[in-house]
Amino acid sequence: MGVVLPQRLGGSLALPMLVTHHSSLTMARKKTTWREKLLDSKGHPTVAPTSGGMSKRFGEGLMLIPAPIEVDEVMRSVRKGKLITIDGIRQQLAAKHGADFTCPITTGIFAWIAAHAADEAEQGGKTRITPYWRTLKKGGELNPKYPGGLKNLAARLEAEGHRVVQRGKRVFVEGFAEG
Repeated sequence: MGVVLPQRLGGSLALPMLVTHHSSLTMARKKTTWREKLLDSKGHPTVAPTSGGMSKRFGEGLMLIPAPIEVDEVMRSVRKGKLITIDGIRQQLAAKHGADFTCPITTGIFAWIAAHAADEAEQGGKTRITPYWRTLKKGGELNPKYPGGLKNLAARLEAEGHRVVQRGKRVFVEGFAEG
């Protein structure tokens, strides 16, 4: 089914033109899945020396920009009852690649992508997913941007034996010690 639109040629109306739903004007792009985002490495991992503003912000030395799937692999390796922080993931990946440190921004973004890919897989019926709720922010803080928000994360962590406490608007795993 289409819509008939009149065409103008030199100031007068010409024969109508049929515009269908299959027209390139109306075709929508397929939304990229979280899994596709997770598997898109965009040429990473890369290790390069920092310079200029980056060295002022992150420090001197070799910085790793990991591939999203590498962040997911570290998150997936965290067993029930154990926890890791984004900084812990960064340290593991830097050591793996012989870098001085790992970019904190991309690591956080890729952890967020891994969490959403896991949620997407769970919604699709998978039972073995990346346990994103075991990946915390600095100081044992839960990441409110992960799927399901703080209530979902707290419920999953408490089901694994962790005690979750609220301090102001932020939520933490009680007794969590980094290192």
